[in-house]
Amino acid sequence: MTKLWWQNDCLAINEKVKREAQDRQEILTKPPGSLGRLEDVAIILASLYCDNKPEIKQPLITIFAGDHGVVAQGVSAFPQAVTVEMIRNFVNGGAAISVLANENNASLQVVNCGTAFEIDFADDYADLLDKSIAAGTADLSEVSAMTAEQLEQALAIGQQVVEQGKKDGIDLFIAGEMGIGNTTPAAALGCAYINPSENHEAINVADMTGRGTGIDDTAWANKVRVIEKALARLDVKALSPQEILQELGGFEIAAIAGAYIRCGQLGIPVLVDGFITTAAALAACKMNPQVKDWLLFSHQSEEQGHQLMLAALNAKPLVQLGLRLGEGSGAATVLPLLRQACALHNKMATFAEAAISSSDAEAAAKNQVD
Repeated sequence: MTKLWWQNDCLAINEKVKREAQDRQEILTKPPGSLGRLEDVAIILASLYCDNKPEIKQPLITIFAGDHGVVAQGVSAFPQAVTVEMIRNFVNGGAAISVLANENNASLQVVNCGTAFEIDFADDYADLLDKSIAAGTADLSEVSAMTAEQLEQALAIGQQVVEQGKKDGIDLFIAGEMGIGNTTPAAALGCAYINPSENHEAINVADMTGRGTGIDDTAWANKVRVIEKALARLDVKALSPQEILQELGGFEIAAIAGAYIRCGQLGIPVLVDGFITTAAALAACKMNPQVKDWLLFSHQSEEQGHQLMLAALNAKPLVQLGLRLGEGSGAATVLPLLRQACALHNKMATFAEAAISSSDAEAAAKNQVD
C-alpha cells in the first residue's frame, strides 16, 4: 500500500553531534547544568542542525487563518468578521506578531486557508497568500468539519509553505493561527486524541475547554456542551488520526499539522506556540510520531487545556508567562532565548581556553599530590 506523504519518515536527529554538544557543555566555564534549560536547547538544536555550533539565522513565522462553522453555536465572544480584519492588521504591521517578527528579524507571512468573509486585498501584499479551501469549515458539532478532500488540501497548504521555506533557506519554523472560534476545535481535538488507552485518564471536556477570547460563564458552559455534542457523534477509537482531524479540526489547524510534519521530513526545527498550535502538533504526532523530535515547545498558555496537551506529548515548555493571544506570539517571544542558548554554547570559553581549573582537573591534581 502506497504511503501518504505525511506518513513518510522524518529525518533522524544526529546522535553523534548531540553527544559532542553535551561534551562541550561539560567543559564550558560554568558548573555543569548551571544554565538549566538553555543547555538543553543548545544541545537539541545542535543535534537537529547536525552542527555543534548551532545558529538560528533565518526563522520564518507563518500565520495560517481560517474560519469555523461551529461559531454559529455561540462559542466565541467575537464575530467571524474579525478573522479577516486581523489578517489585514497582520500584513499592515499592527498586530503583536507583526511587532515581534520585526524585532526578531524574522520573516512573516499570512496564509488564508478559508475565511468566511472575502479577502479583497490579497493582491496588495506579497506576504499574504490566498489558498482558500472554502468559506470556513462546517459546524463540527453537527457534521464533519471537513471533507476528506478538504483535509488533504489543508495539509498540503502547510506542506507547500514549508517546502518553499526550505528553498528560501529558512532554519526555524514558527506557526501562528487566526480564526475566530478556533479554541473550540482545538479543545475537541485534544479530548479526542488523548484517550485512556494510552496511559492517560479520560479527558473531561470541561477541563480541556477554556475561555478563548474571554467568554462569560454562560457562554463557556455552552461551549463545553457543543464540544461534548461533537465528540458524542463519533467513535473516536475507531478513527484514524487524520479522520479525527477531518471530523473536528479546522483548515488552519490541519495546515499547521501538515507544516510540522513537512518540517520534520525536511529537517527544519519547529518552535511551537500555544493552545491551538499544540493541538496541531498533537495531530501531527499522531499522524507521524517521528515529528516529535523536531518540535520545541515555547510556552505554556493560560488556556487551561494547554497543560493537558503538553503532558500528553511529554513536552516541557520553556516558559510560562500567562499568554493566551495566539498568532505565534508566544513562540516569537521565546525565540531570543533560543538564540541566546546557541550564543552561550558557541561563544563561551572552555576551561582550557580560559586557563581556569575545572572541578575535575582540581580533583585530579589533588590526587596526584596525595
